[in-house]
Parts: sequence; structure tokens; C-alpha cells
Amino acid sequence: MSYFGNIGKIRYEGRESDNPLAFKFYNPDEVILGKTMREHLRFAVAYWHSFTGEGNDPFGVGTNIRGWNQYTGMDLAKARVDACFELLDLLDVDYFCFHDRDIAPEGETLQETNRNLDAIVARIGEQMKATGKKLLWNTANMFTNPRFVHGAATTCNADVFAYAAAQVKKALEHGKELGAENYVFWGGREGYETLLNTDMKLELDNLARFMHMAVDYAREIGFDAQFLIEPKPKEPTKHQYDFDAATALAFLHNYGLKPHFKLNIEANHATLAGHTFEHELRVARINGVLGSIDANQGDMLLGWDTDEFPTDLYSTTLAMYEILQNEGGIGRGGVNFDAKVRRASFEPIDLVYAHIAGMDSFARGLKVAARLIEDRALESFVEKRYASFQSGIGAEIVSGKANFHTLEAYALQNKPIVNESGRLELIKSVLNRYLLNA
Repeated sequence: MSYFGNIGKIRYEGRESDNPLAFKFYNPDEVILGKTMREHLRFAVAYWHSFTGEGNDPFGVGTNIRGWNQYTGMDLAKARVDACFELLDLLDVDYFCFHDRDIAPEGETLQETNRNLDAIVARIGEQMKATGKKLLWNTANMFTNPRFVHGAATTCNADVFAYAAAQVKKALEHGKELGAENYVFWGGREGYETLLNTDMKLELDNLARFMHMAVDYAREIGFDAQFLIEPKPKEPTKHQYDFDAATALAFLHNYGLKPHFKLNIEANHATLAGHTFEHELRVARINGVLGSIDANQGDMLLGWDTDEFPTDLYSTTLAMYEILQNEGGIGRGGVNFDAKVRRASFEPIDLVYAHIAGMDSFARGLKVAARLIEDRALESFVEKRYASFQSGIGAEIVSGKANFHTLEAYALQNKPIVNESGRLELIKSVLNRYLLNA
């Protein structure tokens, strides 16, 4: 059974094409800076938005028309697997991502839940073997069920902590079985509502204990996936402990976890934290923890996680500018479309249109970013701006030879201090020129 009608495989037709079911910029075999677009971008489809999302919002029920929704229970779970691999084939996308509760329904007991998961993981494995598709990452949903009302690893209830550990143990086993290249921790309820009833130190200590247990168990079973933490400042918890890249990095340093983790940076989470996407990517990159990205965008007029498909070329260009300068590029990570079609875009074909738009936007961003790097269009501005640290007293500061005594002596010479313009408007016009012409 086909869930997407008679749509043929989406192919690259070039920027002049007016075919809505063709790529205009994403040419998977085109080589950019020594690697193909496919290798640079490693696109992935998000299971939760594309196959379990119903198109509902806080004020209205779901609107999505999906052929697999004629089924229920395990039959529905099996149909979603088939729909997933059909979409991957249509888009020529190599990877997908899922939460455990996306792929199989919970049972009355943990034993029944695990049996459901085992059955669907086996079906996914069969599809992967038949198609060559791969699992970019999997994770455990420890935020939807009411048992997690006070959190999972940061809960005040030890029974919940134990349940969460059992759930992640199973997820790690499934990740190994399916050859997941990464495993993600997103602490949707790992935070607090008020300090009046919160032991913050105990919660953070327990969170670290949980992470160390996961690292130990992955090593025990030979699961060598890259572990990722996905920062988010709020929603659903008011104060989440992985607020942004810098906060997550501090947590990893404080608890001796940095050797084991990198970060999965999401665009919409960055803006919710009051940052740009490229800021979060830069913080992760310069600290050696940029592991993967969730590709989406938020609505700047709304203060919540709208998870729109990415179409902002400024954002995709500046994101790829950071990724291309990361050691190894995106590495074992990828560009996962943690994005959903709008509630009014309820037909199955809209899922295809949305992914085409997102893939083309990142492909365009890749090409522009590569040209910026090849031409050193932005580096020249940066080098000139910091030229005072290349010689004289600046070089002594950078080399570590300077101290307060030598710096005071230099300042007492009362040489005129002359600042130069940052040329921000000029730089933006240069970026515009590359966006239009690359």
C-alpha cells in the first residue's frame, strides 16, 4: 500500500525548474569542498512529527489526513514503519530518527511495552536491511506519560528514576540493534517550576548519575554511538537544566561527562533561549562539542516552539558556515528535520513539499557558506578587526607573556587609542551578495 499516492522519487532538476516535486538546489552527488552534498548534510526525517503528529494545537484537534490512521494499536505502529520508509525512499533521504514511544504503543506493564518495542524494532530492522536506510539517532520519550510529571532523571520520586533508567536501558539496546550512529538525551521535564519545593543540587547530581550510568551501560553492551544532549531553555518545564549550549557545556564539565557527550543543536530551541542558531552552533563548535543539528525554525512573533520547516536562507547559510568550519563537519551527526507541517497543510503531499523546501534551503545554505569560506569573504573582516593582537602588546597578551605590570607600563605611555569601524552594514551587504549570486 502506498501512503503518498503516485508521487515518483524526488530528483534534482536545478534552480530553473518549476516542478514542485523536484529539488532546485539539493543535488546529492554535487561535490562541495571535497565532499558530496549527501555527505555534508546527512538529512534525516523525524518520526514524531511526520508519522505520529496529528496536526493538533492547544486550541484544536488534529487535522492531518494520513492513510495509516485507519489502523490502531500495533497495526498502526506497523503501518507507520511502512510509511516512514516510503517517505525516505521518495525523498532519497538516508536517515531517520525516533523516540521509543513514537514507534510502538505503551502496554499495561513495562514488560508489555518492551515486547511491543521489540516487535516494531524487528520490523524496522528488516526495512533497514532491505533499503539501506540508517538510524541517525534514537532516544527515550520521558516527558509524555504522567509518571514524568516531576521529571525523569531529575524527579523527586526514586521509583520514577528507576523506571526511566529501565526505559533508557532498553532504548540503548535497540540503538545498538539498529546500528544507531547517535543517541540523544532531551530533558523535556528535566527542570523545575519553582525553587520553593526544589532541591536543585540533588536533581543535578542525579541527572549526572543517570548520564554516567548510560555511558557505562553503552560501553558494557558495545554500543559505540555518539551521545548527544539537546539544549532547550523552557517548554514544557519553565526552567530546564539544559538551557542552552553554554549551560549544557558547564554541566558536562562539572560532572566529568564532556569526554562522552556532544550537543545536538536545534534552531528553534536557540531562539527560545534568546540566541541565534549560529550563536549556539558557534559555542558548541569552538568547545569541540558540535555533534548534530535539528533543522527547523521558529516564528519570531510567537514565544513557543513552533517547529516550522526551515526556509530562512540567512539562517541555513550561517548554520552551514559554522558546520563547515567544525572539525569533521557534521561528523556522525546529521541534519534532522525536527519540523512539522502547519495545521492547515494536512494532506500527505504537504509532508513531501515541506521536506523538499527544507532540503533545498540547507543545500543553498551549504553552497553559499562554501563560497564564503573559499573566498575568505568574512575572515578578512575578522582578521583586520583583531589585527592589534598580531603584534606588539597584543601579541604579548595572546602569548601569555603580558601581565598587569607590563600592561600598566604600556598604558602609562598614554599613546592615543584609535578604534576602527566594525563595518557591520558592509559585512551584511557582502553576505547579501553571496546569497544572491552563489
